[in-house]
Amino acid sequence: MRIVSLLPSATEIVADLGMDDLLVGRSAECDWPPQVCALPVVTAARVDTEQLRSAEIDAAVRAALLEGRSLYAIDEQVLAELEPDLIITQDLCRVCAVSSDEVSQLRTVAAEVVSLDPHTIGEVEASVRLLADRLDTCRAGTCERGAGVVARMRRTIIAAMEAVAGRPVRRVFVAEWLDPPFAAGHWVPEMVDLAGGEDVLGVAGRPSYATTWDAVAAEQPELIVVAPCGFDRVRAQAETAGIELPAPSVCVDANAYFSRPAPRIADGVAQLAEILHGVRAVKRPRPAPAG
Repeated sequence: MRIVSLLPSATEIVADLGMDDLLVGRSAECDWPPQVCALPVVTAARVDTEQLRSAEIDAAVRAALLEGRSLYAIDEQVLAELEPDLIITQDLCRVCAVSSDEVSQLRTVAAEVVSLDPHTIGEVEASVRLLADRLDTCRAGTCERGAGVVARMRRTIIAAMEAVAGRPVRRVFVAEWLDPPFAAGHWVPEMVDLAGGEDVLGVAGRPSYATTWDAVAAEQPELIVVAPCGFDRVRAQAETAGIELPAPSVCVDANAYFSRPAPRIADGVAQLAEILHGVRAVKRPRPAPAG
């Protein structure tokens, strides 16, 4: 089987299942595990986020969506040359990756399309199982590996929960974007809850939404977790420059541990337990990069 993943979280899941040797193409955002960076890139964002600040990125994205323009460029020729049997993408967020509708409109590519659209941690686990079941048809034992990935996620989360048990719940605001501020949604408020916190504005299982720093201040959070979608910790720190936050803050690598609905969100829960309560939960080991 030949797989093209247009979704970073799907690329991670395929690799965790031990099937990354079947990947033949990726999106420009697919960067974990490191060896996938050598694969041909078939989609890339039209907005150059490396050169823009948060407010500029937000304005560019809003303008594109208002005009009905796709945020992603698909290299249909490269995609066709790769001859994939399976293309993995999503319909959860038009900003995050190519949608299944966009893939279905391609005339030169005939491949099965699987869309992953989790809203909760349980649905992230279901995504792992879904891909494991699908890939078990070409490599026996993948279902069992999928169950193992989910079990490791749960052990990490349970360890974090046990580490914070009995401690006072801390009120926090997770900033999924900074300018304008966005309250976190989907699985992130759930991660905060599991780590012994309460996200003062985020709603579990629902999309993130724009708010104001005045509204954040009114909730009197003890801490702001700076986790801009798609940014690592260094970029998050750079984006806070010039923004007056209404509470003490800590920056995290959202791109790796919070934004992507992949197994590493379990490690994100463990990180939050340490951030909020100073306790170190046992983290599951990451596989060593190939090569």
